[in-house]
Amino acid sequence: MFFIILYNKILKADRNCNLTRKPIQLFSAFFLMDMIRGLIMKKLTQARLKELFHYNSETGIFTRRIKTNRSITIGSIAGYKTPINYIQITINKKIYFAHRLAWFYIYGYFPENGIDHINKNKSDNRIKNLRVVSNQCNMRNTGNPKNNTSGIKGVCWDKRGKQWQSQIKMNQKSCFLGIYKSFINAVCARLAGEQSLNWSGCDSNSPAYKFVQKNIQGGK
Repeated sequence: MFFIILYNKILKADRNCNLTRKPIQLFSAFFLMDMIRGLIMKKLTQARLKELFHYNSETGIFTRRIKTNRSITIGSIAGYKTPINYIQITINKKIYFAHRLAWFYIYGYFPENGIDHINKNKSDNRIKNLRVVSNQCNMRNTGNPKNNTSGIKGVCWDKRGKQWQSQIKMNQKSCFLGIYKSFINAVCARLAGEQSLNWSGCDSNSPAYKFVQKNIQGGK
């Protein structure tokens, strides 16, 4: 909106200009107008995305449909993998995450919130592996730490006390939820902690929730 207002002001000023206007002023005005036109024209649309690429929703892979420069081969796989396993694709000198492009390709809009990879594989951009979630849920779907052996985030075996310990992170600090003889009780304590922090909207991300649903509620 800012660019459109500025563009209109320049057009209005240009209509009133005369031959006595300094060349440098005219050059600056026209240069700015060209820049704004370029920014407006380069806005990515779903139609343009589909013109440039084919997206296979079954594999999550983008392939190139047209040549935009000499180095591009039609039919080649688009994008590159980042050090943290995301796929990125450059369009008009702008970098996009492939999972967001996949969503835009299928549904026609970029969601305001994050897009989560359900199986936690950040390079698996099949549409069925993507879902729009709040940023909080997205951050919670990070898998178990490498040193976790229980299979449930926040639940670990206390070797000294020979019992199960349950905890949860709140504001980047660990909150102790108790020690339990029963693994199930420790998991239930973890789930109760999540519910008390209003994580209920992220149940599909929670190993504790999945365990309780499968082993206590009979998968209901």
